[in-house]
Amino acid sequence: MRPHSIVELPETIPAFPLPGVLLLPFGELPLNVFEPRYLAMCDAALGGSRLIGMIQPRDPDDDAPAPALCRVGCAGRITAFRETLDNRYLISLTGLCRFAAAEELPLKDGYRRLRVDWSAYRSDFKTPDGRAAPRARLLPVLRNYCKASKLAADWKSIEKASGAQLVTTLAMLCPFGAREKQALLESADLAARAELMISLMAMAVLESEEPGSALN
Repeated sequence: MRPHSIVELPETIPAFPLPGVLLLPFGELPLNVFEPRYLAMCDAALGGSRLIGMIQPRDPDDDAPAPALCRVGCAGRITAFRETLDNRYLISLTGLCRFAAAEELPLKDGYRRLRVDWSAYRSDFKTPDGRAAPRARLLPVLRNYCKASKLAADWKSIEKASGAQLVTTLAMLCPFGAREKQALLESADLAARAELMISLMAMAVLESEEPGSALN
């Protein structure tokens, strides 16, 4: 069953370090898993809590076998699973709760593990209040951002989405840099995340208008 508070969460979880990949509470993240160590990680998760900790390397350009990790990540619960004929796992993680990485544990079957502290993120279990999302300011900036970045958008779905769903989905899907993604993850709440995202989009639009910009 899905945990409903931090007291039901384990002290240790497997870690899946991926630069530029963001998972947020209540978000949905599809993953294509093919490396043997991460297949083993999924097997272990499926046989236990079904939790995997998504966390970014501290330096997105660090190509070391075990790069230093950011302090904060987000645990997701495996809510969909399919095995392919070429020995890949197609899984979907539903974001559950953020965590602070307290200690890295020895490798197990090649994958990394963390002892984590959930205590600062009790509020992640509460359904976010969509009224905190400033839709009236967010949508015009989003239109300009999509135009400047040459991104296609399903505007009918965007208009129908709740404020909370809109902010969470956009934060996860928009092609922000790894450091920007980390800042979105560490935002205090939905309102702060929305404000940061508006600023990031507005800056990207301004940069696209500069002569010689790659977005022009």
